[in-house]
Amino acid sequence: MCNARLPCFGLDIGGTLLKLVYFEPYSSATCQEQVGLQALREFIMSNVQYGADGTRDDVLEMKDVVIGGRKGNLHFIRFPTCQIGAFLEIAKSLNASVLNSKVCATGGGAFKFEHDFKEVLGVQLVKYDELECLIHGIHFINDHFHQECYYWTWGDQYSIAQATKVPYGFDSDPFPYLVVNIGSGVSIMAVYSAEKFDRISGTSLGGGTFLGLCCLMTGCTTFEEALSMAARGDSTKVDKLVKDIYGGDYNKFNLPGDTVASSFGKMCYPERQNEVNNEDIASATLIMITNNIGSIARMCAVNAKIERVVFVGNFLRTNEIAMKLLAYAMDYWSQGTMKALFLQHEGYFGAVGALLELMTSME
Repeated sequence: MCNARLPCFGLDIGGTLLKLVYFEPYSSATCQEQVGLQALREFIMSNVQYGADGTRDDVLEMKDVVIGGRKGNLHFIRFPTCQIGAFLEIAKSLNASVLNSKVCATGGGAFKFEHDFKEVLGVQLVKYDELECLIHGIHFINDHFHQECYYWTWGDQYSIAQATKVPYGFDSDPFPYLVVNIGSGVSIMAVYSAEKFDRISGTSLGGGTFLGLCCLMTGCTTFEEALSMAARGDSTKVDKLVKDIYGGDYNKFNLPGDTVASSFGKMCYPERQNEVNNEDIASATLIMITNNIGSIARMCAVNAKIERVVFVGNFLRTNEIAMKLLAYAMDYWSQGTMKALFLQHEGYFGAVGALLELMTSME
């Protein structure tokens, strides 16, 4: 499927983002192949931005990785799925299809855009199950990237501003654990071994919901803009809190006064609507989506009798507010018995899993 001397790709085409993993082997190419290789490599490595929307996450690059008996570097690139037409045109201009006639892909877009890849590039997408690719990608990167896994901690007084990252040795004895994959929507899986796992729940309220509502209510146009607005906003102007109802804490059930009792609960009063701005709305939206995901994840962990919950997906990219909220919620409501874990490569695991399928088939 893929020549050992050529670069190989894994794609994860989600509802919001297209994630591409590019394996650059060290082995030499023939003179004819070198022309195509050089043009492709120069394009990828001379940029961290491709047009207005494409990005290479250079800080995540993995060097000296051995896959399928071949040694090289792994590069991580993302495009908005809505820009897949532009992505295909760039690949066509680089004559990328000459290098490989088949590309391993996962995600719903591998089915939805299969015809487009064939029409524009003459490339066949070899499709693999997205959840299997996700799990295999997690295990591979965790085994090969220093301090891939971490958690958040803080002092006696919870404060998002004071929370710090702490490395976690997830590779010593990982099983069982829960994976909460937060993309456009959310899938939750119980993982019992490298090959045994089940999808046990999910929710349609995910990162796509956050971005969609923010675009609708605030006029923002990108995920980064929505997060920036949320970071500047005050959600308490929008949400009804426990103390707004009880005048303080609800001690009988250990509910602090600052706990959200009703997301957007203050917006039913016209006079309150005039007191909020777009940043406040974005902040409340982010907290609403994050709290819902955390609540479902905790219930799944309790039912499955699993104490470690790994949160992944592009919703968490540059989204420290959500990560810290999830970490605090899991710790507080479980009284310290559950740990929320996070991974550096967030949304790229499915693409890595697809690449591994390709490289395994070449052995």
